[in-house]
Amino acid sequence: MFKKVLIANRGEIACRIAATLHEMGVRSVAVYSEADRGALHTRVCDDARLIGPAEARASYLNVDAILTAARESGAEAIHPGFGFLAENADFADAVENAGFVFVGPSPAQIRSMGDKRAARAIAERAGVPIVPGAEGADLAELVRAAKRIGYPVMVKAALGGGGKGMKAVANEPELREAVESAQRVARSAFGDAAVYLEKLVTHARHIEVQVLGDGQGNAVHLYERECSLQRRHQKVVEEAPSAALTPELRAQMTASAVRLAKAVDYRGAGTIEMLLSPDGHFYFLEMNTRLQVEHPVTELLTGIDLVRAQLHVAATGTLPFEQSQIHPHGHAIEARVYAEDAARGFLPQAGTASRVRWPHGAFVRVDRGIEAGDEVTVHYDPMLAKVIAFGPTREAALARLIGALDATRVHGVITNLPFLRALTRASEVARAEFDTEWIERAFLPGFEAMQHTPVPELALVAAALAEAMGVGAPKRVTGSAPVAATPFETLGAWRQSGLTP
Repeated sequence: MFKKVLIANRGEIACRIAATLHEMGVRSVAVYSEADRGALHTRVCDDARLIGPAEARASYLNVDAILTAARESGAEAIHPGFGFLAENADFADAVENAGFVFVGPSPAQIRSMGDKRAARAIAERAGVPIVPGAEGADLAELVRAAKRIGYPVMVKAALGGGGKGMKAVANEPELREAVESAQRVARSAFGDAAVYLEKLVTHARHIEVQVLGDGQGNAVHLYERECSLQRRHQKVVEEAPSAALTPELRAQMTASAVRLAKAVDYRGAGTIEMLLSPDGHFYFLEMNTRLQVEHPVTELLTGIDLVRAQLHVAATGTLPFEQSQIHPHGHAIEARVYAEDAARGFLPQAGTASRVRWPHGAFVRVDRGIEAGDEVTVHYDPMLAKVIAFGPTREAALARLIGALDATRVHGVITNLPFLRALTRASEVARAEFDTEWIERAFLPGFEAMQHTPVPELALVAAALAEAMGVGAPKRVTGSAPVAATPFETLGAWRQSGLTP
């Protein structure tokens, strides 16, 4: 195993990777920009290296600076996390050419599976169902293809992810406008204006299968994740397993995912994303050649540390377990906490997190990137943490997640916590009756209307007083009697004479 690994990322994923490295006795190296000086991920790692100014292009996307930090720190391997350079084949090439081990797939695999058009072709050859679609640089050709496929269709950027450049269209005029718009977005975000079309499957569910390969033709799956609760093609809440799958359908989807991973001799952790139509047919969407944001639900479901598995494959070229050794137990569900204002169109927020309280519990996990006093900047993705709950059943896991979200406090920065608390309480979520369009189609209109209902001033005063006095919070003990906390014990340096902090 490696002795030292550099984490080419920031925030909660850098903290999460560092936790596994620490558990394994492997030294961790953080990189940071000027904007992240003193950030949590730099504090939890054994070493931290400045790689540039706040702008991502000059720091977290600066390949030369990252490689210099790796050389100077004595790291043997580089873990890219997710986002930034995680799916950049040129970066993987540069890492390997510089003599480091890239904790991920080969550059060739990133290129072939990162180009959604090439990935569709590989999936089709491997016998994995694909959504009817078409590609082409010529607008007229795409218009003819859309007529052949039949509207509605989805315009997608050939490279990248995160819903960028993606748009559903219902007719030819919309298609022409959407193709031009998608090409502009794709050129700006991914450096390649290529787009393609897919038949739009309505009221579908988004199911993904976690795979792990050794790079030599062997691969296993770690079951599926349900990722249908989305807003603007961005996942909000994820869970495992999916309540929508029968044992037969689960077996078909996981077998297809493993077949695809084997077809490219896939190395490391990857995710096969699929669309499940209301009629029970499933289709390959794309492959993410990295660790997913939502990987914790798979870890809780299977008891397997995916980062440890990635490191094992990277160091040894072998799988750490066989398919027969992977067994799912119970149910896990995750919610993403963002610094964004759901009442104002989910606008990203910034500021100092003056008070932060993450939930605790035997069945609750928090992958966080901030603590009290940390700065949330405008320069990077606004995700602050992921709150994950586990239970023997889906009902129990969801109840624990609701309780964990209620116990979470982030002051000083506006977050999407009110949105998550309302969403997880929705009856459709309790019944697992939703699809990828449900949040925007059915949930958001009611939530937005609720945000515009003025809160009585007296209620705000009462809530502020209760929070300051620690109502519902842990109590301090004086002698044998518990005494509720008072504002003088909670307001920073200010204290009333005679009280013990």
